[in-house]
Amino acid sequence: MLAACSLADPVPVLAGSNNIARMGGSKSLQLTYHPFDAKLVHPFTVSGNTRTMTPIVLTEISYDGVTGYGEASMPPYLGETQASVMAFLGCVNLKQFNNPFELEDILSYVDKIAINNTAAKASVDIALHDLVGKLVGKPWHILWGYTAAKAPVTTFTIGIDTETVVREKTLEAASFKVLKVKIGVDEVTDKMMINTVRSVTDKPIRVDANQGWKDKNYALSMIEWLSERNVEFVEQPMPKHSIDDMAWLTEHSPLPTIADESCQRLADIPRLKGVFDGINIKLMKCTGMREASKMITLAEAYGMKRMIGCMTETSCAVSAAAQLAPQMDYADLDGNLLIANDCFSGMKLVDGKITLNDEAGIGVRRL
Repeated sequence: MLAACSLADPVPVLAGSNNIARMGGSKSLQLTYHPFDAKLVHPFTVSGNTRTMTPIVLTEISYDGVTGYGEASMPPYLGETQASVMAFLGCVNLKQFNNPFELEDILSYVDKIAINNTAAKASVDIALHDLVGKLVGKPWHILWGYTAAKAPVTTFTIGIDTETVVREKTLEAASFKVLKVKIGVDEVTDKMMINTVRSVTDKPIRVDANQGWKDKNYALSMIEWLSERNVEFVEQPMPKHSIDDMAWLTEHSPLPTIADESCQRLADIPRLKGVFDGINIKLMKCTGMREASKMITLAEAYGMKRMIGCMTETSCAVSAAAQLAPQMDYADLDGNLLIANDCFSGMKLVDGKITLNDEAGIGVRRL
């Protein structure tokens, strides 16, 4: 099958279909997809880049009149584009499966089509989970046996910006009990970010350096400074390949460390035991809900903290990730709030707490 399809092949587009590709028949699994540009409320800056939009590909999988929704969100560091995602999806042949409940077989097949392409794979995984949940008539947190009330509060992310904008964003986040602050530029900028937030509020902060600190001694000095300012943990302080330096830093750090870029998929977890105190699970990194649930089990077995995160995503992917939230120690599921043109309604935040609804599947409706 793979010999007949190359990721460089043109994506099949049905004439007159509003640029949506279609495969399969009405009684089989039908995959459709189209690009969507998520416009950000504010320019979003992290260590290394600034952007005003996030490219997304929205997917649907239909079966006998029922449709599940999915999404691939592509921030720059993943290395995927709308074109690459649609090329990958053009190679996905779901017609060979006539039972959507065969999740393991279907998603194992999708994973083996090509290496990487994790956001593209997640878009199929999320849509398939949404479809199956709708066919059963239950949301996934119930199907997994999770208690919705155990879902934690989520952080609200403050990107790197000027003092004026950082102060403004902090005030806008008054309803959130915990903030996530992006740093990792240089000492002056990083301390300005924290001090500016602290000039407005004393609520807990979780820091994300996005691999910005290159020297372990400097990183330790910064973490010691942060530990005196009501910071709860530091996410990805050093480059993802600096394993030995990262293990040293975790050993000496007064604050817990959480792996983000260092932890992409299930296979990464064993080598990170003792290197980080916990992991940040994101559906776009790990290929979706199926693998994320396995990562939870393995991280728990290793005694590692678990965090559920997201990219800048619509309420579709954020609501899918929220189904896993009751099993998490921490959550960072505010990506949909950073988007000005969200095209879904789903998981809600009540006083900053993740509140899951009773809608079947991943709990979303198309607006």
